[in-house]
Amino acid sequence: MRLIERYFFRQLLGPTFLATTALCLVALLGRSLSELEIIVDQRQSALLFIKVILLALPQLLNLILPVALFVAALVALNRLHTEQEIVVAFAGGMSRWRVIRPAVNLAAIAALISLVLGIWIQPMTARMIREAAFSVKADLATTLVREGEFTNPTSDLTVYAGKIDPDGLIHDLFIHQQKAKGGDTTYMASEGRVMTRNGAPMLIMHRGSNQEFSPDGVLNFLRFDDYFFDLTSFIKNEELLHYKIGDRYLHELFFPDLTQDWEQKNRTKMLAEGHSRLAGPLYNLAFMAMALAAVIGSTFSRLGYARRIAAVGAAAVLVRIVGFGIQAACDDSAWMNILQYLVPIGAAWWGLSQVFKQKIRRFIALGTKRTSDTAYATEPAQ
Repeated sequence: MRLIERYFFRQLLGPTFLATTALCLVALLGRSLSELEIIVDQRQSALLFIKVILLALPQLLNLILPVALFVAALVALNRLHTEQEIVVAFAGGMSRWRVIRPAVNLAAIAALISLVLGIWIQPMTARMIREAAFSVKADLATTLVREGEFTNPTSDLTVYAGKIDPDGLIHDLFIHQQKAKGGDTTYMASEGRVMTRNGAPMLIMHRGSNQEFSPDGVLNFLRFDDYFFDLTSFIKNEELLHYKIGDRYLHELFFPDLTQDWEQKNRTKMLAEGHSRLAGPLYNLAFMAMALAAVIGSTFSRLGYARRIAAVGAAAVLVRIVGFGIQAACDDSAWMNILQYLVPIGAAWWGLSQVFKQKIRRFIALGTKRTSDTAYATEPAQ
């Protein structure tokens, strides 16, 4: 790129970076509010909470990047145009393509970033989030005991805890267990803690009592200072980690294992997700073309382009909503996947057609060239 093109590129890059950062922070704030249960209800560490929030960033960035690019392009182009820097570029002999090429290059870079995120990084981080959620679900300390609630980890076990400290110490513990051969046992303790002993999960209870009814109705009562309650038989988790459609890589979406019943039933949805990841980056190009159309696609105005920018902004919102609607419709009709590409391509075509439709009419009078009342008085549109 020549000097003026590099200047235009820098003027677009700065607002794009700022808009992307601002929107990402807002999205991360919203995501953090929805994930607070990791700390509040499931008593996990703040490190795990931060990890889950940051792993959600690639997916959020994929959705935010086209919007940030559109907003930043409108701000930067509107400023360049109202300050007549673009007009001067045209007056200096630059063609329309050379003027908009920095913006198109920036949109192409954003599209490439979105493609890499969608194909490799997003499914990788989504799997890591799924694995973290699975580990939390399998965490014995969170599934066995909940503060102020009666829980049933299994059909024959009832657990209650009056209070649970942040360090995992359980107060006012109550456990009722029904025996397989009849009878039941009740444990009450002042304090308790879930720990591992010799590789086996144990609930260590302090200062409590044990009441056991045998099948023939005999009551046995025992007080203890420390009692080790084996939890091995209560934590057998037969549930397997299952990756959802959004967690899968592109080759898994387009070439599923049809020997699996789940993948047979969801083959159409997997195809829709795969095409969505390939079509999504095109919205970066489409929104940039629409931003160019809002500012450069008509005659020059010293009063600004607020009305035209508002109209094109509403059109961009409509385009994205239609795109989401078509993606949802593709879950049931595989042939509609072509529309996922046509929507952003159509929006990009419309935007560029608005940019290049301005024709310069030349009039010759008294031996001098005169132009029509258009925005630019130099070279014809290319």
